[in-house]
Amino acid sequence: MRTRLTDLLGIEHPVMCAGMGGVSYHRLVAAVSEAGGIGTLGASTMRPDELADEISAVRSATAKPFGVDLLTAIPDQVEAGIHHVIDGGASLFVAGLGVPRDIVDALHHAGIIVASMCGKVRHAVTAVASGCDFVVAQGTEAGGHTGTVATMALVPQVVDAVGEQVPVVAAGGIFDGRGLAAAVALGADGVWIGTRFIATPEARAVAGYKDALVASPEDSTVVTRAYTGKTCRVLRNEWTQHFDEHPDELQPFPAQVLASMSAGANHLGAPDGTLVDVEREFFPAGQGVGAIDSLVPAGDLVHQIVADAERTLEGLR
Repeated sequence: MRTRLTDLLGIEHPVMCAGMGGVSYHRLVAAVSEAGGIGTLGASTMRPDELADEISAVRSATAKPFGVDLLTAIPDQVEAGIHHVIDGGASLFVAGLGVPRDIVDALHHAGIIVASMCGKVRHAVTAVASGCDFVVAQGTEAGGHTGTVATMALVPQVVDAVGEQVPVVAAGGIFDGRGLAAAVALGADGVWIGTRFIATPEARAVAGYKDALVASPEDSTVVTRAYTGKTCRVLRNEWTQHFDEHPDELQPFPAQVLASMSAGANHLGAPDGTLVDVEREFFPAGQGVGAIDSLVPAGDLVHQIVADAERTLEGLR
């Protein structure tokens, strides 16, 4: 499936593994890139030295393109990590929660492609005006930090607004090849998939996270500010229920991040297999979670998604 995205990134398949903080470390990223998609390091939970080590580990595992995702909204995070992105050999930088206006030129000068996560049409327009090479239109169905507009409605509107200028990638509730086929039908050039790639052997996760994804039905998620202070789709549990009932206790971002961490309810970025209280823990997940019934190697997922999309599109002809 050749699209403008595959041409831009120099990849075989228009499948992107989301840069999920605490999950998308080198094993997962390298596996997706090696399979012909593109993996993205979720660097929001990494210290600068850890980011450097993870970039090096990806480059040691694959010669294929890969990306790095940092949260522009976290003070000084981009500035602290950007030279590692430039020096380490990443092909792509993805900005979450804002557009990195001040660093786009530096990244382009280093030959690095820049993308931005967008939950509204105006976000996409601003990103393109700031020099981003493509945008990810993420619907509210997505896990993690998310907006209010659904994927089916958002993607074609973003395509209409900026699609003639840059590729648009669809995100939010996409978990298989049918989602990729639908994204292409809506005018997108690829998909950005998160939750499905958590349920892989290569993903880094605290104990119980992957099991919870496999066991959860499609209505098990909730959009809450309980973990970070920003709207975030996660698996519903006792911690989210408490803040649903006591919203007055919520603090703004990033103070709520520190509050959830100090209370032992947020171990994002902790070592693989860390023991946690699953009734309170921060488990980002999208509404496609109900479709997950087993762990599948990340590379196999890439190939399955593309093969299923091709069969779906062929069946429509």
